Amino acid sequence: MLPVRNGLGPSVVGLPAGQWDTRLAFLVHRFPAIPAAEWTARMARGDVVDEAGRAVVPDAHYRPHTRLYYYRDVPDEAPIAAKETVLFEDEYLVVADKPHFLPVVPSGRYVHETLLARLRRKLSLDALTPLHRLDRETAGVVLFAKKPQTVHLYAEMFAQRRMHKTYEAIAPWRDGLDFPLEHQSRLVTGTHFMQMHELPATSADGTAAPVPNSHTRIEVLEVRATLARYRLTPHTGKRHQLRVHMAALGLPIVGDQIYPVLMPARAETPDTALRLLAQAIAFVDPISGADRQFTSCQTLDFPVPT
Repeated sequence: MLPVRNGLGPSVVGLPAGQWDTRLAFLVHRFPAIPAAEWTARMARGDVVDEAGRAVVPDAHYRPHTRLYYYRDVPDEAPIAAKETVLFEDEYLVVADKPHFLPVVPSGRYVHETLLARLRRKLSLDALTPLHRLDRETAGVVLFAKKPQTVHLYAEMFAQRRMHKTYEAIAPWRDGLDFPLEHQSRLVTGTHFMQMHELPATSADGTAAPVPNSHTRIEVLEVRATLARYRLTPHTGKRHQLRVHMAALGLPIVGDQIYPVLMPARAETPDTALRLLAQAIAFVDPISGADRQFTSCQTLDFPVPT
């Protein structure tokens, strides 16, 4: 296994059959957004290695049907001021409280400024592995496994839905909805890759309804003028499920830039944060058999009227 560096493991790319003279030429072809000079600089730093962990030089001959490993870097990666909190740690688990805007894992323009990389550095745990994900915009409780040999035990727990997760959200208040309510629908990928889409309750010809693949229980905790605080309990785990379900009910979560319509990017501040919090998670630990419950220390503020 190749080493973790600064909290990050290497990415991998397979080398297919082809006419490239050097591995550098292949990388430039495979990743056109990264210029040859950048790959050359990475090689000079030892950030591109072969399957044995040996540094690859720019004129290294191309070898099809092998793999290259490279350590990602994002020039001028923007720092994220908000800090995570470790809620719990034992021999097998780390439970963290993630702030808004911090990604769980490296993606896009964020590599070092991620919850995974931060925790690996802070706790000196190179093998730390996230057991589930939260959207970058969502705050709250995230679980990590400390030992690779136990990941599958916790992963099965999530796959079999043997845990109870609750979220809080702030969204518009609407008369005419009977709470608590159970919302079920079929979610599919939308026309834009960033969005999920809820299929109509009936087909175009008015016949069979699509089989639901998502289910959320929605309860009202507090009403303040035109807004309310809701408890959301997902019974399934589809991408963006809570955000889509709330928007479909005419209750888009405050700060949502994706639902019901995709909005332009804006400054990321506490005032513009998505008011969605993974508030608690409870389960029976698959290793110890103990009842576990972890609760976020964060709270969602109602936006200040303007």
